[in-house]
Amino acid sequence: MENNNIKKNNSFISEEEKTLNWENIQNSFKKTFGGEVYNSWLQKITLIKEYNDYLILGVPTRFFRDWIVSRYLDKILEQVKSFKLSLNRIEFKIIEENKQNQEFLKINELNKVTEIKDSILNYNRLNPNLSFDSFIQGKSNDIALSYSKKVCEHISRYNPLYICGGVGLGKTHLLNAIGLELQEGNNVMFISAERFMYHFIKSIKKNDMVNFKDFFRKSSVFIIDDIQFISGKESLQEEFFHTFNSLMDKGSQIIISSDRAPMKLDRVQDRIKSRLSGGLVVDIEAPDLELKIKIINKKIQEIQTQFKENINLNDEVVNYIASESKTNIRELIGVLNRVIAFSRVHNKILTINDCKNILKDVFNQIRVITVDKIQNIVSNYFNIALSEMLSQRRSRPLARPRQIAMYLAKKMTTRSLPEIGRRFANRDHTTVIHAVKTITRLSEQDDEMKKNISQIKSLLLDQ
Repeated sequence: MENNNIKKNNSFISEEEKTLNWENIQNSFKKTFGGEVYNSWLQKITLIKEYNDYLILGVPTRFFRDWIVSRYLDKILEQVKSFKLSLNRIEFKIIEENKQNQEFLKINELNKVTEIKDSILNYNRLNPNLSFDSFIQGKSNDIALSYSKKVCEHISRYNPLYICGGVGLGKTHLLNAIGLELQEGNNVMFISAERFMYHFIKSIKKNDMVNFKDFFRKSSVFIIDDIQFISGKESLQEEFFHTFNSLMDKGSQIIISSDRAPMKLDRVQDRIKSRLSGGLVVDIEAPDLELKIKIINKKIQEIQTQFKENINLNDEVVNYIASESKTNIRELIGVLNRVIAFSRVHNKILTINDCKNILKDVFNQIRVITVDKIQNIVSNYFNIALSEMLSQRRSRPLARPRQIAMYLAKKMTTRSLPEIGRRFANRDHTTVIHAVKTITRLSEQDDEMKKNISQIKSLLLDQ
């Protein structure tokens, strides 16, 4: 009796006392996630130990763990909680696979290489419209454009070339332009990080990593878009690291794009960030008013040439669209297309008032809020260093702003609880849950807290 009580007080439940039926939970996974996801990923999860408030689950590899945590953890936790309400977290343990399953088979290599090649060609063709000639230069992108052209003149002089900037500012256009310029006489590989990962996973499943490695390391110009996608995926990072080194050793030119600078890449190995920083890092900033006007006028010319029609937008309207569109070039083109379509349908020359009515839902919408932006504004609002707010110190002057930032990250972004926790110095998602509950309660009871939250939200929406 005494031993049983000790077990219960320590919250450990033996195999005999286990309350969860893992087969039932697996069946719920299949219904919730669908057969494809279940068969590829969730079917391989095993239950190792059950405690009152958390589970230890087994997965075959680090890659499986990273993929499941980044994509499915929140829903998995939600499912298991429906079977046992007291559960509030999940831990994963790597179970070594049989060595025979880890050896890469070399059967029918020629056919497999062709399969990889064909698949990449289908998804990653260079776009002939995204050339240097069609790229519109301005103060915000002239440095990136200049060095992109220099790379084409002197391969490996700037290696790697790393182009960073926000969404829709022209990074992919420049990468594509480099590929077009160098494709004659070079083995050019142009691929997104997401597709690189797709082929990596596919090769693992087919035991075909030998051909995967050979194929990607043969290129003399390796261009990879949106490298931030490898964040948190340890096995993929390992493969990218060795591919990168192999290409550098043979003198291949590497060009990379990302939405942030190398040293700001979240959950990416330090050795990868160091190598990405070791070449030339250039930034593309948000376009200024002059560049936006040039882009609008160029787009109008293209439409008039392509569709043989006259677009009646006066300078006043063009200036209004350029000045009010504040995020990126992609949004700017979308706004312009909307205005032109309205003008075409109603067959009228638009005024600024017309544009205001057409675009009121666009220009009044909430701007994109990121966890980084929230962290910076909250730390500035409370006049504390960002590094202090993200530190492990628990003093009230640091803990409360940290909780407010977590609360706002949950309320104002689409990031999951585990993702938010990781952005706050790798804290557990349960810490984020506690922060959200605490600030929700305080904002309902404390007028000062309610005022702080309101003012910070205003700052976030105004910038």
